[in-house]
Amino acid sequence: MTERISPRQVAEAHGLDDWRVLPGGVWACAHFRTSSFSVGAALVQAISAAATTVNRHPDVDLRPEGVTVRLRGDEPEGFRTRDLDLARTISAAARALDAHADPAAVQHVQVALEALAAAQVRPFWRAVLGYQDAGDADLVDPLRRGPSWTFPHTDDREPQRDRPRAEVQLAADQLEERVAAAVAAGGRVVSDARAPQRWTLADPEGSEVDLTVWTP
Repeated sequence: MTERISPRQVAEAHGLDDWRVLPGGVWACAHFRTSSFSVGAALVQAISAAATTVNRHPDVDLRPEGVTVRLRGDEPEGFRTRDLDLARTISAAARALDAHADPAAVQHVQVALEALAAAQVRPFWRAVLGYQDAGDADLVDPLRRGPSWTFPHTDDREPQRDRPRAEVQLAADQLEERVAAAVAAGGRVVSDARAPQRWTLADPEGSEVDLTVWTP
């Protein structure tokens, strides 16, 4: 059994420049740009071989443009040193195939739906979405394809208070660039009171989104 390590140690580990820890310190993620679908497939094959060797099973998403890898820490123990070794091996395989890491492509999207009584509202959305419970507050796609959903409590009974609100979780070194791009595209900053961990932006019609980072 390998040594347990914290999400902070993963984020700060040597040789993991390609990787970012999010959301909530649960996942170590990387995206590698590839020159063709066949190169991506070769990278997936290399990841499969490396993962089987250490008995770890990351989520791997193959697209014509690249490969996304999401390595989840064991629950409840968190990450282990073998996860660092696997991440480094995956990065080495990507370099050998001339697949370049793109940290800007690493993100997690969450939808927040304010509710007066979340315990009554959540079962409906679980059924409609075909999702599963994640703890007592959130819903997740069992195949990890779509955004997670959360149901923060509100006492506001206005008709518009239940409009879904997006939250985009990014790596810390990507947040300010994404904010600048959103403002340049016609958005505005609603609040930066919790910057650099959280920015609230609005589109030209006033619909809001939170850009956040996970901090250990």
